[in-house]
Amino acid sequence: MKAIKKFGKTFGKSFGLAALLSVTALASAEAHVTFLDREAKQESTILATLQVPHGCDGKATTEVRVKLPEGFVFAKPQPKAGWDLEVIKGDYQKTYDNHGDKVNKGAIEIRWKNGNLSDDFYDTFVIQGKVSGIAAGTSLAFPVTQMCGDTVEAWDQVAKEGGDAHGMKSPAPLLKVVAGEDHGHDHDDMAAMDMSAMAGMGAAAPAGETVKAGDLEISGGFAKAMLPGQPVGGGFFTVKNNGQTDDRLVSVSSPAAGEVQIHEMVTKDNVMRMRQLKDGIAIAAGETVKLEPGNLHLMFQKVKTPFKQGDTVPVTLIFEKAGKVDLVLQVLSAQGK
Repeated sequence: MKAIKKFGKTFGKSFGLAALLSVTALASAEAHVTFLDREAKQESTILATLQVPHGCDGKATTEVRVKLPEGFVFAKPQPKAGWDLEVIKGDYQKTYDNHGDKVNKGAIEIRWKNGNLSDDFYDTFVIQGKVSGIAAGTSLAFPVTQMCGDTVEAWDQVAKEGGDAHGMKSPAPLLKVVAGEDHGHDHDDMAAMDMSAMAGMGAAAPAGETVKAGDLEISGGFAKAMLPGQPVGGGFFTVKNNGQTDDRLVSVSSPAAGEVQIHEMVTKDNVMRMRQLKDGIAIAAGETVKLEPGNLHLMFQKVKTPFKQGDTVPVTLIFEKAGKVDLVLQVLSAQGK
């Protein structure tokens, strides 16, 4: 009986120690930047979601850079509130089919900049893209640079073919490509907010009623359909100033979102930058200003119910001189049609 009790105590201590070591090892393994879902089917459009679990030696993360591997194409990042966004474009090594169009260039690096993610918190950074021309069983590496002011963490180590990445100090996030069930039928329209609106890949048809406020005429208001659970959406319209006095769009709000920001997207030297216009948009006398794909636009943050095609989104525009204007945006398809 004493032997049994002794065995029980010894087993309990050993099991407890083993469990503790296992948990410690798991925590250590997950202390780096990784993907939320680490598998992707061949020829599928996915949301590659990077998890950033901590800062750099206690410092807040201020910038996250992600290099995109060959075979992850047509990439479109999800904007983040409080962060500037840059998309570095370049040539692909191969040519890829995008719904009949032959494409040999696109995004090769994504940068979220000028943010502030405390070491006390965790966050994700999302890129929509297509896995194309990659054999099943291949692992795609996405080297990440995490910047915390002057401190830099590079998650860029890649094991040689057949090697083990678990022993690496700074492994790059990996996506393992698995056999797809339905090649050639990925659903770009269903993968997050359609960032083609932000990249200027096709104009959208105007929709919505014309509203007048003093000398201003607001028309062509529309938003884009979103995925269930997607927290970010885009909105567009045109403002014409028929008067002799300059005006300014100061702010926008909507009961459909926790916050609505005014954004501008500019592409220069193959770098696409998006920034919030905290001072609003100037509407000069006699001029027309368009909020449209690839340029000025509204960014709906913390959307309560994702926009569905055929629905409407009420917004309130505040102008410096014309004052408060209520506008209804028609929700079009993910392509803005």
